[in-house]
Amino acid sequence: MKKYIWMLMLVLYALALPFSGLAQDKISVAVAANFISAFKEIAADFEDKTGVKVEATFASTGSLYNQIKNGAPYDVFLSADEERPALLEKEGWTHGTFIYARGKVILWSANKAFCKSATWQDALKNNQIKKIAIANPVTAPYGTAAKAALQKAGLLGTLQSKLVNAQDIAQSFQYATTSAVDAGFCSMSAISTPQEQGGCYYVIAEAPVITQFACVSKKAKNPVCAELFATFLMSDHANKIKKKYGYH
Repeated sequence: MKKYIWMLMLVLYALALPFSGLAQDKISVAVAANFISAFKEIAADFEDKTGVKVEATFASTGSLYNQIKNGAPYDVFLSADEERPALLEKEGWTHGTFIYARGKVILWSANKAFCKSATWQDALKNNQIKKIAIANPVTAPYGTAAKAALQKAGLLGTLQSKLVNAQDIAQSFQYATTSAVDAGFCSMSAISTPQEQGGCYYVIAEAPVITQFACVSKKAKNPVCAELFATFLMSDHANKIKKKYGYH
């Protein structure tokens, strides 16, 4: 993980301020859709402890990256991959990047009978399965990982006509929970939600672990609070929340 010396100086400065001095501040954070539930809990705790308001925009990693490229004034970017933050560093948007979470792909269905098969591959081979949600592999890293798993299993060609592209991993889970599809490739974090309790899932061991990187904008309107949030994101308390949602 890359660390910035100047970041530590800013954080020490921020911690020295009375919370009342931060209370009127706010930051804008672009957040990959897989991290919605964990982020909301972390952000609420951060706001409670500092008084700094956190305004979040949730979308696919690719969509958020394009927004940033087009001038969206985000202070912090929580990606679901390494590639986009690295590009932003190369393009001069940020001083550096760091890993804030690692996630895993699952295949979830609202129909518990779906998981009676020995493997997820066998479950998808069932002729009764007509629609399978997958986050857009072009813009969503979890969709890219799910596609890689299908290719590794030799099922991509066979199932291509059944795949329903979702805008992001959150929408893929939404399709699955509403039974708009028979099953959906989702993030492990989805199984920590109340909706999961009525369904079943397979962990997709064939999908690569999703290493998620973050970065802070050089042009953050409030660099002290932006860096303070980045540091809080890596705290023991935030890590416990992340673990609860299936991240490590």
